[in-house]
Amino acid sequence: MTQDMIDNNPLLKHCFQLSLKIMAYTDLLEGMRKYPMARQLFKSGTAIGALSMEAQNAESRADFIHKMKIAAKEAEETQYWLMLCQQSGGYPPSDEILAQLQEIQRIVGSILKTAKKNSNPQAEHNEL
Repeated sequence: MTQDMIDNNPLLKHCFQLSLKIMAYTDLLEGMRKYPMARQLFKSGTAIGALSMEAQNAESRADFIHKMKIAAKEAEETQYWLMLCQQSGGYPPSDEILAQLQEIQRIVGSILKTAKKNSNPQAEHNEL
């Protein structure tokens, strides 16, 4: 992995930036002694980028789709933890992180839609 690879791939760039924000946010949570939430959020929030990076070297289109689906699941889990923080008392604001996460979810959704369509040329015909 190089910084150029991240800088030239919009998904990886967004994921890397999100991971840095997640790290800072979970540091705040640990400072507040909210260790279980910090651990859960750190794991799922940083996994999105790790899986997206791993997908760049997938062995096949099916492997790429599989890795991206897992990244999408990790994004959903991260959204859940952030929404809990947002709606519970005593947690720092998470609106900015949630907004960035939603952008990543849109990108991942678009990538999955395109990859699935390109892996099954009949799918487009069947949808008509």
